[in-house]
Amino acid sequence: MNTPEQSQLGKASAYVDQYDASLLFPIPRAGKRAEIGITGAAPFLGADLWTAFELSWLNLRGKPQVALVHFTIPCESPNIVESKSFKLYLNSFNNTRFADASEVLARLRADVSEAAWRGAPTPGTVGVKLIDAALFDREPVHELDGLNLDRLDVECTRYQPAPELLTTLPDEGMVDEVLVSNLLKSNCLVTGQPDWGSVQISYSGLPIQQEGLLQYLVSFRNHNEFHEQCVERIFMDIWTRCKPTKLTVYARYTRRGGLDINPLRTSHPRALPGNVRTARQ
Repeated sequence: MNTPEQSQLGKASAYVDQYDASLLFPIPRAGKRAEIGITGAAPFLGADLWTAFELSWLNLRGKPQVALVHFTIPCESPNIVESKSFKLYLNSFNNTRFADASEVLARLRADVSEAAWRGAPTPGTVGVKLIDAALFDREPVHELDGLNLDRLDVECTRYQPAPELLTTLPDEGMVDEVLVSNLLKSNCLVTGQPDWGSVQISYSGLPIQQEGLLQYLVSFRNHNEFHEQCVERIFMDIWTRCKPTKLTVYARYTRRGGLDINPLRTSHPRALPGNVRTARQ
């Protein structure tokens, strides 16, 4: 079983420039899920939406090609793919010749699917969309929609996850509400490097006390955990403490190493959002 400490995170790494699928390093989701009380089937659906900004390869005449790539990795897959290994893998395309973009797309889909679903009784696939350079100017930038919690003038003193800050207003009626914050920050589980994000919380149920919710999100500031794990922790804390009838937690993190990771977890079937960058991304 791969662990984060066995990955290339925080270590000097050779940058291989010839295609090598073995560079991908899957890490099981189960260990961190057990920490937040998930031992069987998870009470959520969703996916991790990745954007790769640094993909290049050579055509058959040796001319470099560039593209953006959107990956959709279902949260039902047994593994996350460690992000530095993902970067090293993508860099291995740099001096490799491919017949055309469709061949690159097929390799990406097969390799990332194998890593994400490794060990599953029935392997699945990941979604991969290759965006040609001629279409770069069609890539939109848009902030997360919702009522901005950052407008609240709250005192913040907790910088490790404090789910006890989450409360509801039981004397008020049920609501359907979308709340957002740009103040989410956590740190890499292994290196401690900062990860900056914006988060959108959509729910139905008793109103969540907004000051406490903002203080709770800020409490991740010194917490070490991968992006996907933070979003699942946020989902589970709200789900168990506030008991909404429906809940979706969606975070968009700024890129590191030419990759951004944007996990979404939802209690109910719904369409995935478009992989649209925020201004900070």
